[in-house]
Amino acid sequence: MSAQILIVDSVATQRILMRVKMKAAQFRVAASASISDASSAIKRVRPDLVLISPQALGDSFADDVKRLRAAAGRDGIVVVAYGVSDTAQARFAALDGGADDVFPHPVDDALLLARIRSLLRLKSVTQELQMRDSTDRAFGFDDVLRPFDRLSTVVFASKDDPQIPASFLEACQGARLRLRPISAKKLLSLSQNGPHPDLVIVDARAGTQQTIDPRQLLADLRARKATRLSATMVLLDQNQKEDAAILFDLGADDVVIDQYASAELELRMTLLTERKRHHDRLRQRIRAGLDAAMTDPLTGLFNRRYIMPHLTRLAEDALTSGRHFAVMMLDIDHFKAINDRYGHDAGDSVLRDVAARLRENLRAIDLVGRLGGEEFIVAMPRTSQRQARLAADRLRQLVGDTPFQIGEDQFVSISASVGVALSDAQTVAQPRLGALCKSADTALYCAKNAGRNRIAMAPSAA
Repeated sequence: MSAQILIVDSVATQRILMRVKMKAAQFRVAASASISDASSAIKRVRPDLVLISPQALGDSFADDVKRLRAAAGRDGIVVVAYGVSDTAQARFAALDGGADDVFPHPVDDALLLARIRSLLRLKSVTQELQMRDSTDRAFGFDDVLRPFDRLSTVVFASKDDPQIPASFLEACQGARLRLRPISAKKLLSLSQNGPHPDLVIVDARAGTQQTIDPRQLLADLRARKATRLSATMVLLDQNQKEDAAILFDLGADDVVIDQYASAELELRMTLLTERKRHHDRLRQRIRAGLDAAMTDPLTGLFNRRYIMPHLTRLAEDALTSGRHFAVMMLDIDHFKAINDRYGHDAGDSVLRDVAARLRENLRAIDLVGRLGGEEFIVAMPRTSQRQARLAADRLRQLVGDTPFQIGEDQFVSISASVGVALSDAQTVAQPRLGALCKSADTALYCAKNAGRNRIAMAPSAA
């Protein structure tokens, strides 16, 4: 299901125009004319992101944003201010008041939509980590997390000889960030063992003597362990503005166009580093609290002890959001024959590789676990019937289309069957979660009986 956007604008024509643009981008849209109306609408429609115009604000932007976030509660919202004056003072006021980003008048539609997609991806990652964190707390892992005692590290990267602008030096000093220059080549050669930068600033301005290709560098950063979780900010000149939307879609966390005052840069860098370190803390809890007790030692996937409480969290989310979640049971066909013919070491190797393929081809918010033997479970929150069907068939093909290596120059081809069940108003209730899993398991055996290497949908999801 597409994300829900709430537009808050007191000018009717602007509100209608923005609504049309968001609907054309395939978002679900609601609109309010005032902060008061928006607070009520948030409780009713539970938006993922709020677009707010200065015309709808009261005397204090910060107070209005706090009011909207309070209305959203634990669900959280992303707040983007649009149509503000194109001045350093106006942008700073919006960011300092709690906006996640700000777009001055006139608004660049392509850039705004790209930024919305970027912020929604970040929100999805945060939700996934927080959902896992709440599952950990249910198992008593509250005391695992320890606060970081170091300053955030920022690297300023350009092609060969980085020259850090004075505004960034001043901003890092104000935000107590440790800043150092680095060439792109050295950045990509950072040790996997750390320390890893919290924020990478990529100087891609055309005015610099050695221009860097930000698209290629972003892809390289995401592919390396040392930087794949680092926040990224890209610097562009005004004449490179059209590249900003593409960079957001490629994964940049922020794009700075032309010169910004040090105060605004300080806010932007603080927001990026704090968000990144918040994610680090949540990941640290998950690793420390669950690696031993909640994971399958062979595949590294979550085991049954973790899976069932997490399904409870998905059910709670489904009740809150009004969106379905899907449960899939995936079983390797004729797995016993692999053990009998090639030995248990080969069978274990196949199980590890199947787990890796499943894990690497699902969304961050999805759950994949091993129930035992050759049976795996996949849980996908906020997923429609069509999305579940397509995902199940994609996973089936991932298992069956490429042979598995079980020794030097030795490969084996396998297939998998998948059963899919979709939640409804009844099955999201705690006592019925077992019934939902049983429906997926029954669908799996229907796929087996129909000839294997296929998917089957439970009657409620067919």
